[in-house]
Amino acid sequence: MTTPSSPTSAWRPGMPGGDTLPSGPAGRPSGPGHDGHGPQTGPPTVTIGSYPDYPSAQRVVDYLADNRFPVEHSAIVGTNLTLVETVLGRMTTGRAALAGAGTGAWFGLFIGLLFGIFTTGNWVAAILVGLVVGAIWGAVFGAVAHAMTGGRRDFTSASSLRAGQYAVIVDAQYAEQARQLLGRMHMAASPPAR
Repeated sequence: MTTPSSPTSAWRPGMPGGDTLPSGPAGRPSGPGHDGHGPQTGPPTVTIGSYPDYPSAQRVVDYLADNRFPVEHSAIVGTNLTLVETVLGRMTTGRAALAGAGTGAWFGLFIGLLFGIFTTGNWVAAILVGLVVGAIWGAVFGAVAHAMTGGRRDFTSASSLRAGQYAVIVDAQYAEQARQLLGRMHMAASPPAR
Protein backbone atom coordinates (compact mmCIF):
# COMPACT_ATOMS: atom_id res chain seq x y z
CA MET A 1 0.00 0.00 0.00
CA THR A 2 1.35 3.41 -0.93
CA THR A 3 0.70 6.57 0.98
CA PRO A 4 -0.18 9.73 -0.87
CA SER A 5 2.71 12.14 -0.97
CA SER A 6 2.27 15.45 0.74
CA PRO A 7 4.27 18.60 0.00
CA THR A 8 6.31 18.09 3.17
CA SER A 9 7.06 14.42 2.58
CA ALA A 10 9.30 15.18 -0.41
CA TRP A 11 11.91 17.12 1.55
CA ARG A 12 13.08 16.89 5.12
CA PRO A 13 16.23 18.35 6.64
CA GLY A 14 18.66 15.74 7.90
CA MET A 15 17.67 13.15 5.27
CA PRO A 16 19.93 12.22 2.38
CA GLY A 17 19.76 15.12 -0.05
CA GLY A 18 18.15 17.21 2.69
CA ASP A 19 20.83 19.88 2.41
CA THR A 20 19.20 21.21 -0.75
CA LEU A 21 15.86 22.95 -0.69
CA PRO A 22 13.06 21.84 -3.01
CA SER A 23 12.26 23.90 -6.09
CA GLY A 24 9.45 26.38 -5.81
CA PRO A 25 7.38 28.19 -8.43
CA ALA A 26 10.13 30.80 -8.85
CA GLY A 27 12.96 28.28 -9.10
CA ARG A 28 15.36 26.86 -6.56
CA PRO A 29 15.56 29.05 -3.45
CA SER A 30 18.83 29.76 -1.72
CA GLY A 31 19.33 28.74 1.87
CA PRO A 32 20.29 31.03 4.73
CA GLY A 33 23.82 32.38 5.00
CA HIS A 34 26.63 30.39 6.54
CA ASP A 35 25.94 31.75 10.02
CA GLY A 36 22.19 31.08 9.77
CA HIS A 37 21.32 34.80 9.91
CA GLY A 38 20.45 35.38 6.24
CA PRO A 39 22.48 36.40 3.22
CA GLN A 40 25.78 38.12 3.70
CA THR A 41 25.46 41.87 3.16
CA GLY A 42 29.10 42.79 2.71
CA PRO A 43 31.84 44.11 4.97
CA PRO A 44 30.96 46.04 8.14
CA THR A 45 30.59 49.78 7.69
CA VAL A 46 31.23 52.85 9.84
CA THR A 47 29.40 56.20 9.69
CA ILE A 48 31.95 58.97 9.25
CA GLY A 49 29.52 61.89 9.07
CA SER A 50 25.86 62.85 9.13
CA TYR A 51 24.46 65.80 7.16
CA PRO A 52 21.11 67.61 6.96
CA ASP A 53 20.96 67.66 3.14
CA TYR A 54 22.15 65.61 0.19
CA PRO A 55 24.50 68.25 -1.33
CA SER A 56 26.52 68.33 1.92
CA ALA A 57 26.95 64.55 1.93
CA GLN A 58 27.77 64.62 -1.77
CA ARG A 59 30.41 67.30 -1.14
CA VAL A 60 32.09 65.04 1.44
CA VAL A 61 32.24 62.05 -0.93
CA ASP A 62 33.50 64.34 -3.70
CA TYR A 63 36.26 65.61 -1.38
CA LEU A 64 37.23 62.02 -0.54
CA ALA A 65 37.37 61.18 -4.27
CA ASP A 66 39.51 64.25 -5.00
CA ASN A 67 42.00 63.04 -2.37
CA ARG A 68 42.34 59.58 -3.91
CA PHE A 69 40.19 57.81 -1.31
CA PRO A 70 38.68 54.55 -2.70
CA VAL A 71 35.13 55.91 -2.85
CA GLU A 72 33.81 52.59 -4.17
CA HIS A 73 33.94 51.57 -0.48
CA SER A 74 31.60 54.38 0.59
CA ALA A 75 27.87 55.11 0.39
CA ILE A 76 25.40 57.90 1.11
CA VAL A 77 22.45 56.60 3.12
CA GLY A 78 19.27 58.65 3.55
CA THR A 79 17.41 58.07 6.82
CA ASN A 80 14.04 59.20 8.17
CA LEU A 81 12.45 58.91 4.73
CA THR A 82 9.28 60.84 3.99
CA LEU A 83 7.05 60.44 0.95
CA VAL A 84 5.89 63.85 -0.30
CA GLU A 85 3.12 64.04 -2.88
CA THR A 86 2.90 67.53 -4.36
CA VAL A 87 -0.49 68.32 -5.90
CA LEU A 88 0.02 69.97 -9.28
CA GLY A 89 -3.55 70.78 -10.23
CA ARG A 90 -7.11 69.67 -10.80
CA MET A 91 -7.70 66.83 -13.27
CA THR A 92 -10.71 67.17 -15.54
CA THR A 93 -11.85 64.95 -18.38
CA GLY A 94 -10.54 67.54 -20.85
CA ARG A 95 -7.09 67.61 -19.21
CA ALA A 96 -7.03 63.80 -19.13
CA ALA A 97 -7.90 63.73 -22.85
CA LEU A 98 -5.19 66.32 -23.57
CA ALA A 99 -2.57 64.32 -21.64
CA GLY A 100 -3.69 61.14 -23.40
CA ALA A 101 -3.45 62.90 -26.77
CA GLY A 102 0.14 63.89 -26.04
CA THR A 103 1.13 60.36 -25.06
CA GLY A 104 -0.76 58.89 -28.01
CA ALA A 105 0.89 61.35 -30.39
CA TRP A 106 4.36 60.17 -29.33
CA PHE A 107 3.36 56.54 -29.79
CA GLY A 108 1.73 57.36 -33.13
CA LEU A 109 4.87 59.18 -34.24
CA PHE A 110 6.92 56.10 -33.42
CA ILE A 111 4.57 53.80 -35.36
CA GLY A 112 4.45 56.31 -38.23
CA LEU A 113 8.25 56.35 -38.38
CA LEU A 114 8.33 52.56 -38.53
CA PHE A 115 5.78 52.51 -41.37
CA GLY A 116 7.56 55.43 -43.07
CA ILE A 117 10.84 53.53 -43.18
CA PHE A 118 9.31 50.59 -45.02
CA THR A 119 6.92 52.44 -47.32
CA THR A 120 7.66 53.08 -50.97
CA GLY A 121 5.23 56.00 -51.21
CA ASN A 122 5.10 59.27 -49.32
CA TRP A 123 6.82 58.55 -45.99
CA VAL A 124 5.94 61.98 -44.55
CA ALA A 125 2.24 61.14 -44.95
CA ALA A 126 2.75 57.85 -43.07
CA ILE A 127 4.39 59.73 -40.20
CA LEU A 128 1.64 62.38 -40.07
CA VAL A 129 -1.16 59.78 -40.20
CA GLY A 130 0.50 57.84 -37.35
CA LEU A 131 0.83 61.04 -35.34
CA VAL A 132 -2.80 62.09 -35.82
CA VAL A 133 -4.30 58.63 -35.27
CA GLY A 134 -2.15 58.16 -32.15
CA ALA A 135 -3.26 61.53 -30.75
CA ILE A 136 -6.93 60.77 -31.37
CA TRP A 137 -6.81 57.33 -29.78
CA GLY A 138 -4.73 58.65 -26.88
CA ALA A 139 -7.29 61.38 -26.22
CA VAL A 140 -10.16 58.87 -26.31
CA PHE A 141 -8.41 56.45 -23.95
CA GLY A 142 -7.32 59.26 -21.60
CA ALA A 143 -10.86 60.64 -21.33
CA VAL A 144 -12.42 57.20 -20.86
CA ALA A 145 -9.86 56.18 -18.23
CA HIS A 146 -10.49 59.38 -16.27
CA ALA A 147 -14.27 59.02 -16.54
CA MET A 148 -14.02 55.45 -15.22
CA THR A 149 -12.40 56.62 -11.98
CA GLY A 150 -15.72 58.13 -10.95
CA GLY A 151 -14.14 61.27 -9.50
CA ARG A 152 -12.03 59.38 -6.94
CA ARG A 153 -8.80 61.08 -8.02
CA ASP A 154 -9.54 64.42 -9.62
CA PHE A 155 -6.04 65.87 -9.28
CA THR A 156 -2.57 65.40 -10.69
CA SER A 157 0.46 65.05 -8.47
CA ALA A 158 4.16 64.22 -8.36
CA SER A 159 5.64 62.03 -5.64
CA SER A 160 9.14 62.27 -4.22
CA LEU A 161 11.09 60.68 -1.37
CA ARG A 162 12.90 63.00 1.01
CA ALA A 163 15.33 62.03 3.72
CA GLY A 164 15.61 63.84 7.04
CA GLN A 165 19.32 63.14 7.27
CA TYR A 166 22.11 61.78 5.06
CA ALA A 167 24.89 59.63 6.49
CA VAL A 168 28.18 58.97 4.72
CA ILE A 169 29.36 55.46 5.50
CA VAL A 170 32.57 53.67 4.54
CA ASP A 171 33.83 50.11 4.94
CA ALA A 172 35.32 49.68 8.41
CA GLN A 173 38.83 49.02 7.07
CA TYR A 174 38.87 52.49 5.42
CA ALA A 175 37.23 54.41 8.28
CA GLU A 176 40.42 55.84 9.80
CA GLN A 177 41.70 57.09 6.43
CA ALA A 178 38.31 58.71 5.72
CA ARG A 179 38.23 60.39 9.15
CA GLN A 180 41.71 61.87 8.61
CA LEU A 181 40.70 63.27 5.22
CA LEU A 182 37.47 64.63 6.72
CA GLY A 183 39.47 66.36 9.46
CA ARG A 184 41.57 68.09 6.80
CA MET A 185 38.44 69.12 4.94
CA HIS A 186 36.93 70.76 8.05
CA MET A 187 40.22 72.51 8.87
CA ALA A 188 40.39 73.93 5.35
CA ALA A 189 36.77 75.08 5.49
CA SER A 190 37.00 76.90 8.84
CA PRO A 191 38.48 80.44 8.82
CA PRO A 192 41.72 81.04 10.78
CA ALA A 193 41.25 82.39 14.32
CA ARG A 194 42.37 85.98 15.03
